[in-house]
Amino acid sequence: MIVLTTLNARYIHSALGLRYLYAQMGELQTQTQIMEFMINQRPQDIAEQILQQDPLIVGFGLYIWNIEQSTQVMAILKALKPELKIILGGPEISYETELSPAYRHADVVIRGQADLEFKHLCLHLIKGSPPLQKIIDAQPFHPDALKPPYLYYSDEDIRQRVLYVEASRGCPFKCEFCLSALDKTAQAFNTDLFLENIEKLYQRGARQFKFVDRTFNLKAKTSQKILGYFLSKPTNDLFLHFELIPDRLSDSLKLLIQQFPAGTLQFEIGIQSFNPAVQQLISRKQDHKKTLDNLKFLRQHTQAHLHTDLIAGLPGENLDSFARGFDLLVSLQPHEIQLGILKRLRGSPIIRHSSEYRMIFNPNPPYNILSTRDMDADTLFRLNRFARYWDMIANSGRFSNSLPILLSDAPFKHFMQLTDWLFAKTAQTHQIALPRLFKLLHTFSDSREWHEQLMRDFNRTGIKKSYASVVSPITPQEKQEPTAARRQQRHLSH
Repeated sequence: MIVLTTLNARYIHSALGLRYLYAQMGELQTQTQIMEFMINQRPQDIAEQILQQDPLIVGFGLYIWNIEQSTQVMAILKALKPELKIILGGPEISYETELSPAYRHADVVIRGQADLEFKHLCLHLIKGSPPLQKIIDAQPFHPDALKPPYLYYSDEDIRQRVLYVEASRGCPFKCEFCLSALDKTAQAFNTDLFLENIEKLYQRGARQFKFVDRTFNLKAKTSQKILGYFLSKPTNDLFLHFELIPDRLSDSLKLLIQQFPAGTLQFEIGIQSFNPAVQQLISRKQDHKKTLDNLKFLRQHTQAHLHTDLIAGLPGENLDSFARGFDLLVSLQPHEIQLGILKRLRGSPIIRHSSEYRMIFNPNPPYNILSTRDMDADTLFRLNRFARYWDMIANSGRFSNSLPILLSDAPFKHFMQLTDWLFAKTAQTHQIALPRLFKLLHTFSDSREWHEQLMRDFNRTGIKKSYASVVSPITPQEKQEPTAARRQQRHLSH
């Protein structure tokens, strides 16, 4: 009777929000089904699978990465079954609701945390009563009011997916690019009860846990208790992901982190900008010295994998300022630097700077910044390409021998030179096969050391061809006929 659905970005992701809704359904659980899809599936195929369940109600979880595809699915559902009741929730519909293209397909929108409201709305609709209003604003509640969702991870989820968990909800900080700026504070779940549920998952074989807490190390005692729990287990097959506040690491927390072996801990650490004026402008409080000291400690004295974030396109930040911040972060040697492009999340306060800083955002998802007073469109297009190539080359870990040569001094300047050269050669930032990438990088420089280190990197990839054969120039005999011609030949051969 009731389908809870969302479109995940990848198969390995699992929808924690749907499982929260399902956990609260009580007597309606036996009539409720979770159906997860991926954004690369055809909307028509998704709609067909949903309609095969013959539901009365379909609830969609909407996010910035799935809004376009979800809207297409809704349109098909409504065209084929107009009487179907569609309920929408999630951050992408909770703000600027009536401007969303999905709004016209909805019977009801629940804005905010819909965990408790969804069941009551379903009971109302099942009775045949029309919705009292199209937009419902969920009432605030303490996290302890929720039934835990973790029982509803399937055995397949545990075997094949990353399990999302949360020990607290909300964020006390007011960074204006983030929807968490609208939260009043962070509220913790009962830690003992939370760990009881984690233990149940662990006993079922779960070993990968991704904490979605915005501020995992906000309260040191809670963080220590959770890390202590995991340290009591064999750590050889554990993978734990946490989002850390960079300037807040107690000595006791540092001691615990040091005890985890390599491959177990991954910390996502949002730096966003090293420019104090920009930080102040966007209401971000960050102690510069503590941030640097903690990053150095984590890199030099622990085996945690450090995934750090910078955002390009923030108001007041020009290319020189961004480059200095990038170079500083490179000098700290985190394992990954995720270069994000500022996005205008619906409802986020960053919009208040649009006029003064001439901020122009993409009107389509993911609403990325296109131009600002301090970075014109050409600069931001280049930074988009820089971010993509950086992820492909640096973050991939495949070029650990050759990349340091390029980054030995002025890393931003030299990687931007590579970015401009690669784009001039390929006119693309995606779908560059790894052998072709090696060949391109080999051509980029005549340096013997560069070629030697590239060959070392190549030999670690497992590609069965030799490095020499991959990087050698293409001869006329190697050029293949167009795909269409090959396809026609197959027909003619029968």
